[in-house]
Amino acid sequence: MNTANLSRRNVLFNSAGAVAAAVALPLAALGTAEAQAAVAKGGPVSKTASTITTRDGVEIYYKDWGPRNGQPVILSHGWPLSSDSWESAAFFLANNGFRVITHDRRGHGRSSQPWEGNDMDHYADDLAQLIEALNLNNIILAGFSTGGGEVARYVGRYGTKRIAKLGLISAVPPLMLKTADNPGGLPIEVFDGIRAASVKDRGQLYLDLASGPFYNYNRPGAKPSQGIIQAWYSQGMQGGFKNTYDSIKAFSETDFRDDLKKFDKPTLVIHGEDDQIVPIDAAGRASAKIVKHAKLITYPGAPHGLTDTHKDKFHADFLAFAKS
Repeated sequence: MNTANLSRRNVLFNSAGAVAAAVALPLAALGTAEAQAAVAKGGPVSKTASTITTRDGVEIYYKDWGPRNGQPVILSHGWPLSSDSWESAAFFLANNGFRVITHDRRGHGRSSQPWEGNDMDHYADDLAQLIEALNLNNIILAGFSTGGGEVARYVGRYGTKRIAKLGLISAVPPLMLKTADNPGGLPIEVFDGIRAASVKDRGQLYLDLASGPFYNYNRPGAKPSQGIIQAWYSQGMQGGFKNTYDSIKAFSETDFRDDLKKFDKPTLVIHGEDDQIVPIDAAGRASAKIVKHAKLITYPGAPHGLTDTHKDKFHADFLAFAKS
């Protein structure tokens, strides 16, 4: 790792080395004629083999793995990634009898790239429509990083009627941004720096994140995996430029505190103690204090991307929770 890259990262991260790398999403996209007609008629969300079209005309790509009679598990991904970031956990859980659904958030991966609607409310609405289209109930709903914000906002807007259990993994709630009543958050300059770097050279920003603080590959003695770095980069670059840019605001400035107060199902919170992206004290530990009876598991020395670096432990912990 060269000196130029290190200095560039220092511009992006605050004094604690923390950036914001969990994102949120949409607002509303221009609807297709078919979608507009369906809305006018009060019709259902349309669905094909691997996509649904939302009521505002956005196509959402999803994967549906495992036995159809298994308890459904929905895993929401982080910024600027796609459902591919969950493939190891999805494969593991599907092989343990669960029906695992992962989707590309609007503007990310293989989903549509709407110009408008890249905010947390629309992310949650898209998730609700996916659940509706697949007619899922008794769901274990979990989100990583920005996906944790999507999960929280879903509960805030739709409740837990269809939910059995909830999971927040390296997640952005309660609120990433430092405000008068959230002094432990990160200053706006951190997120402004990410936006500026995204406009200047999005590819380099993503390489710097993946090869550095996301997986703690910038720590002494770390052994970076080029496979993990390249997979992260390729997923990020597949997302829309404006969508991933808008998502920075969504994951950093959305306040989830009231959403978390509506969590009334068993909740698992997992967070790395050396998370440089979403610091544990302002995120995982703070969320566990708000959610009644939440189970908090912290991983000493673990980074933000612990689902890859600590996958065996994460799989075991999540499976035990899912089966409990």
